[in-house]
Amino acid sequence: QFVESGGGSVQAGGSLSLSCTVSGITISPYAMGWYRQAPGKGRERIARVKNETETDYVEAVKGRFIISIDNDKNMVFLQMNGLKPEDTAAYYCNLAGAKSDYMPGGSWGQGTQVTVSS
Repeated sequence: QFVESGGGSVQAGGSLSLSCTVSGITISPYAMGWYRQAPGKGRERIARVKNETETDYVEAVKGRFIISIDNDKNMVFLQMNGLKPEDTAAYYCNLAGAKSDYMPGGSWGQGTQVTVSS
């Protein structure tokens, strides 16, 4: 089970910190990702972390977002800085495959809404 939190409404240029609490599985052996879905668009993976230090990001968020993981707490985090209106979306965490277009099966959390105003 994935429970995301930390979303909210901010002005452009602002920051938010998202958290994801994972239960039912131990995340340490797996790569974990943050995904987002904007209104009228498909879900996309924006960040991935593996082995705590191996990270990758889509170009749109590179240099602004930071993904991290706490294996002891079984949690995944996303620090979002320099937010832009186009970052407005519902954000989710889940397992992450090697390919960026891999969408995990199984259950998803309810997500957390991020709204950025100009």
